[in-house]
Amino acid sequence: MERLASFERLCLNQATTKKWSLQEAVEGCARAEIPWIGLWRDKIAEIGLKESRQFIRDAGLRVSSIISGGWFSASSAAERHKRLDDSRRAIEEVAELGAGVLVIVGGGVPDRDIDSARKWVAEGIEQLVPYAQSYGVKLGIEPLHPMYAAERSVVVTLAQANELAKRYRPDVVGVIVDVFHVWWDPDLYNQITLAGEHILGFHVSDWIVPTPDLLLGRGMIGDGVIELRRIRKALDAVGYQGPIEVEIFNQSIWDQPGDEVLAVIMERYLEHI
Repeated sequence: MERLASFERLCLNQATTKKWSLQEAVEGCARAEIPWIGLWRDKIAEIGLKESRQFIRDAGLRVSSIISGGWFSASSAAERHKRLDDSRRAIEEVAELGAGVLVIVGGGVPDRDIDSARKWVAEGIEQLVPYAQSYGVKLGIEPLHPMYAAERSVVVTLAQANELAKRYRPDVVGVIVDVFHVWWDPDLYNQITLAGEHILGFHVSDWIVPTPDLLLGRGMIGDGVIELRRIRKALDAVGYQGPIEVEIFNQSIWDQPGDEVLAVIMERYLEHI
């Protein structure tokens, strides 16, 4: 199967080097000549928006996306309004940093009411779209693995994310394909085809066996069972040529020196993706 020949699409998601500040992550990417970085809002907040923008520009990096907005499902209207306002601030951050895409996480299940939670997610996206359009920012809906439905997102399949995204133009709302969350889905490749130009991001890690932790159990590329190259080629086939973002939540990886982690990522990226 065809391998990637260069690192022009390689992106470091800050979650992979959690102990690094935004400045350290930017400098690490620059040293390794990784051209893309995916940002987390808490890391931006640590040093400020203006400083973050300056570090990124000075290093010549491109920002793939910012995580996250959304979290729309809450039992009270006041809390839903608060979360919508926070997502509007996130859109402003995306625009300021030139990222283009705000990753949307739907939110979990309040008061055992999953049907209402899903309705609130759809309503939240609908309310957010005009503000995102006014800033030229795309909303990327990321379906999460079903084990996160209660706490993090009631959008748990690519089919659900596609159904929400297809209500809008692909330059307004799309989907994020994260292999950790969707690799198991028997309808995955059909849904990738259906997503087509609505695909706004591609996140990679691996599913290791046995899985050591539900949240912090993502594996390094190549250490697990996911058919990474097959998924990448399926995205290629529908025209996605954007960044390939390495996003790993794993304490043992966080405890390693960041530069060593990047070196392994680059080796495994060429070998397995």
